[in-house]
Amino acid sequence: MKKNQLSIKTIVAIGIGSAVFVILGRFASIPTGVPNTNFDTSYGFLALMAVVFGPIAGGLIGLIGHALKDAIFYGTPWWSWVIVSGFVGFLIGLAAKRINIEAGVFTTKKIILFNVIQIVAQAIGWFLIAPSLDVLIYAEPANKVYLQGIVAGGLNMVTVAVLGTLLLAIYAKSRSQSGSLIKED
Repeated sequence: MKKNQLSIKTIVAIGIGSAVFVILGRFASIPTGVPNTNFDTSYGFLALMAVVFGPIAGGLIGLIGHALKDAIFYGTPWWSWVIVSGFVGFLIGLAAKRINIEAGVFTTKKIILFNVIQIVAQAIGWFLIAPSLDVLIYAEPANKVYLQGIVAGGLNMVTVAVLGTLLLAIYAKSRSQSGSLIKED
């Protein structure tokens, strides 16, 4: 297999990850009071998938999952936010090699690195790109969409910092640490 091809495991992860993103986005989100802006647990899951499967999978899970969620529950994708979900998943996935979660160790240094990366990715995506695209694509009022971006981005940062970090810590504990002996019964 060529190095630049996606493995079957990654393709399956993209499909399942996108479906879980849709389900969490629909059934595990809480309205904020700001129009069309929710406290959304799907971003904690997206961060886990991006770190485990890398930037291509993270980007595609965010992109496909968000597009499907919007299409199913709102009738049409809101492309500015769909693009940013893909962007955030991709950027968090870029941290995968540096975090190396498969080694079974998720140290305080790696937790800090993960959270700095996710906060920067989400700040760029939700505070700048999403509202700017809302104005450019949909001619939305700037004050409305920048407020939505700030609220959504801030809540997504908290969700990923808490839920994403917790999921990654649990996942790391499920991996065999290099040099460890596995006892068979």
